[in-house]
Amino acid sequence: MFFAAIVTVYIVLGVLYESYIHPITILSTLPSAGVGAILALLLTGNDLGVVGLIGIILLIGIVKKNAIMMIDFALEAERVEHKPPEEAIFQACLLRFRPIMMTTMAALLGGLPLALGRGTGSELRHPLGITIVGGLLLSQLLTLYTTPVVYLWFDRLAHRFERFQIGNPIEELATGD
Repeated sequence: MFFAAIVTVYIVLGVLYESYIHPITILSTLPSAGVGAILALLLTGNDLGVVGLIGIILLIGIVKKNAIMMIDFALEAERVEHKPPEEAIFQACLLRFRPIMMTTMAALLGGLPLALGRGTGSELRHPLGITIVGGLLLSQLLTLYTTPVVYLWFDRLAHRFERFQIGNPIEELATGD
């Protein structure tokens, strides 16, 4: 089920950005959220059950949105303002830091009562809060550093493959090349 969800997200992002590479850049942020959620569950001695899986699915949406905000801003700076990729992603990191932190902190602080709550039925909600808090903490720490690196790495890889790109034969015949 997770694989089908990731493939669907990849296809939607690929259509949105008209690219094979940028959806991978965005999806590269997801493993840190899953690792953070599982580590938090292990550290607290909880099992990964259905409620924990729901928390990981929630994390996928939040972490993916943070990466989309950063990558979308960088692509727009490259296309509209004709900035080089290094400057575009740097500007995106600076200008999108506050909105990313605001949404992450809102979700993290919303998960704290679930993770720390005591009372009737709290044992059911406890893994949900732990996965949210642990996944957001680790993914936010890593994503702010890894997303620009992955973005620049894939950009360089795309430029390297442009040399091998085969042109459109119909356009070449029309221009006389």
